Amino acid sequence: MKKKLLTLLLGTSLVMGLAACGGGGDKDTGGGGKDTATGDEAAKIFDQKCSSCHGGDLKGGVGPNLTKVGSKYSKDEILNIIHNGRGGMPAGVITGDDADKVAEWLSAKK
Repeated sequence: MKKKLLTLLLGTSLVMGLAACGGGGDKDTGGGGKDTATGDEAAKIFDQKCSSCHGGDLKGGVGPNLTKVGSKYSKDEILNIIHNGRGGMPAGVITGDDADKVAEWLSAKK
């Protein structure tokens, strides 16, 4: 009985943790093609959609630490993880140009 209760508790915690990762809806961040604007936009997108798992300071939480993710993965590899998910991260939390901006921004974190 204790084993079933523990399994149920862990499963519920996992589901709630994953549900928190997707937060927020798609918002227009104001456009503009400047490099600094793109970095600011990427940071805002990350804050809205990713910080609940990876922390506002990128140091992790439910998700892994991303402070130096660019030294481990290229932009394309990060974009692939965003699109397809990995480990406990669900696929498609960020899509389209927003995913590209965040992948580029994260790839610079070394």
